[in-house]
Amino acid sequence: MDHIKTTAEAAEADVFAVAHLVHTDPDAPCRAENLDLPKALQKPIGSKSQAKWAYERLILYIKKFEETLDNEHEVAMGFTGADAGVIRIEGIGYFDPDIVTFYGSDPEGTKTQLIQHVTQLNVMLRALPKQRASDAPKRIGFRLARDLEEA
Repeated sequence: MDHIKTTAEAAEADVFAVAHLVHTDPDAPCRAENLDLPKALQKPIGSKSQAKWAYERLILYIKKFEETLDNEHEVAMGFTGADAGVIRIEGIGYFDPDIVTFYGSDPEGTKTQLIQHVTQLNVMLRALPKQRASDAPKRIGFRLARDLEEA
């Protein structure tokens, strides 16, 4: 059964993405909030599920975070509000209407997957040393951003 939207819900659904950031360091590297949004994020919010909208914005944050890393580190995420630790991000997906999934491994190399409802989404990006010093760092954010542009 379809949800009948109130006037306020319908108006909110037609809103376009807006982001803003103020930083204590005026010379700090550009952050996701200060980017020109890719075409995929320039559609009205109401045209996307909560999961897809969260997924697309996470891509921007991860990509910008990776741009600040040296060649000895890769992006990982810490679990906020839990003792579950850290996951090296190797993949991100979403399942409409409201699930976001993170695939990866913990610092010991154990395969890990986090399935999270968008209302519980709290992600802390962290830099972890590469698993093998001889390998090039894996940059998931750039692959995700390319996929977003091609969609």
